[in-house]
Amino acid sequence: MSGHVQIGEVAERTGLSLRTIRYYEEVGLVVPSARSQGGFRLYTEPDIERLQVIMRMKPLGFQLEEMRELVELLELPAGELSQQQRHRLAQLHEEVQQRCEKLRSRLRTAEEFAATLRQRLD
Repeated sequence: MSGHVQIGEVAERTGLSLRTIRYYEEVGLVVPSARSQGGFRLYTEPDIERLQVIMRMKPLGFQLEEMRELVELLELPAGELSQQQRHRLAQLHEEVQQRCEKLRSRLRTAEEFAATLRQRLD
């Protein structure tokens, strides 16, 4: 089965734990494309790319159902999106922008605290 990699390599390439990858399978976010004769999970490049998209959503605090919806929308060819799907993507984009701004604000606060500690050491 060329083009397939086992879960260990997927974990290494993505930085996710085996447990996390298995959990994402359990909840239906990413399902291995195949299984080896020995029953090992086998993943393709699109499977790995899907995991990487999910990883980018994680710091933004998306719930599993939101992640599932987003991944499914992102996997549709842009030209095949219905008006309703495009509207939903626009809503999610706005939400992502807001969540990113919250994260930037929290980072600024953390950096200010780090600067306070640095000043204390100087």
